[in-house]
Amino acid sequence: MRVAIAGAGAVGRSIAGELLENGHEVLLIDKAPTAISVERVPLAEWLLADACEITSLDEAALQRCNVVIAATGDDKVNLVVSLLAKTEYGVPRVVARVNNPKNEWLFNESWGVDVAVSTPRLMSALVEEAVSVGDLVRLMRFSQGDANLVELTLPPESALAGTRVGDVDWPDDTSLVTIIRGNRVLTPSKEDALEAGDELLFVAAPAREEQLEDLLSVRREDVSD
Repeated sequence: MRVAIAGAGAVGRSIAGELLENGHEVLLIDKAPTAISVERVPLAEWLLADACEITSLDEAALQRCNVVIAATGDDKVNLVVSLLAKTEYGVPRVVARVNNPKNEWLFNESWGVDVAVSTPRLMSALVEEAVSVGDLVRLMRFSQGDANLVELTLPPESALAGTRVGDVDWPDDTSLVTIIRGNRVLTPSKEDALEAGDELLFVAAPAREEQLEDLLSVRREDVSD
């Protein structure tokens, strides 16, 4: 997979390193000469250019990229890069970094963004996830398809503890994608039984989040009543 990353700062370089370790082809783009540090990510391609300019993106051959990541520290730049990548080059997947949570509402398909990643929001969500049991935590928003990645740790008193995944009447527009149980990551099957303490990751429509939380958090005594 070929990935172009606009922004060769600490965030961009870190993403590039991870992708290269996983066998992907990576191009880092930055207009600041001081940001071009080939020795820090020697296996990546580097381009000194303004990612907001069509001529620069032509030089980067963006049409050959499977993914573009707008990872600069400037939300305006990230939006422009996302829009150009999607509308001018037809890049299948565009991921954008949101620096200011107040701008998050802009990072949607209208600006070419498929996935918006807000670092402050993600850090807040991870803190909530670490201390919350029985509460739904929103981890990430997917702009295309109007869905969120959400997490809930199944509380011990939940009526669904011990219930098979296939026997649960899940809300519409929700999908259980992963069960994290201790040190194990499980791909759920219909026969798997839910256990208290399981971290459940769902892709869900925002309108279904409250219904999903109510279903998972309902207490045993509530059911018996």
